[in-house]
Amino acid sequence: MTRLPTRSPWFRVERVTDDLTRVDEPHVHELLRANIWQLRGRDRDLVVDAGLGVASLRAHVPRLFERDPVLVLTHRHLDHVGSAHEFGDRRMHAATEVDGTPASLRGPELAMLLGLEWPDAPALLIDGVPSETFGIDDYAIPPAPATQHLADGDVVDLGDRRLRVVHLPGHTPGCLCLFDEQSGALFSGDVVYDDVLLDELPESDIPAYLDSMRRLRSLPVEIVYPGHGDPFPGARLTELVDAYLAARSDHASS
Repeated sequence: MTRLPTRSPWFRVERVTDDLTRVDEPHVHELLRANIWQLRGRDRDLVVDAGLGVASLRAHVPRLFERDPVLVLTHRHLDHVGSAHEFGDRRMHAATEVDGTPASLRGPELAMLLGLEWPDAPALLIDGVPSETFGIDDYAIPPAPATQHLADGDVVDLGDRRLRVVHLPGHTPGCLCLFDEQSGALFSGDVVYDDVLLDELPESDIPAYLDSMRRLRSLPVEIVYPGHGDPFPGARLTELVDAYLAARSDHASS
């Protein structure tokens, strides 16, 4: 098989606002190209999700680690937890334990591991490697046990801003969002993003997802920072939620 080219830089870093940065992996297939958000606080920084773990975040994006950040994992899928082990303060729902997380960079194998219907899955889910020594089949997710479990209503306090934990199961049992009630900003993980939502994985629960979407619709959200794709305003969130509720109305609990 032809060796993949070495890609440098592996991560793409984008300043979104004065205190918010997005990091992603442009050489990863779009299904797994997840956002890593860094929110700068007065006392500490928040990092939301930890990417695929193909390359070391600490080695390639050291700015994420400069101020002893709080890492919050929105759920347990490989594209969000890959570098979680590099952080000292790891917070997640009790159902989001990073230990034995199914992982592969080969499309058909990953589809099988996740129970995902993906008949046209590409052979490889990356178009390059971060270094000449990287081996496709050596890829795995290191264990990263929680240093603190988060539950609905908990608060992540950065000093000058407080983000409330909102537990919204459906995509996975442990899905969390973080909501800044002062600014109206929502870090939504994979609960909602502007694309097709995955709700038929083995661990998904469509009736729970419907309940989560109804709750999400009631929040006074001004802007969404999703797990995949670009930010979008609260009005677009309402459209996405209403479309999902309509499409899945036959799954509503009696």
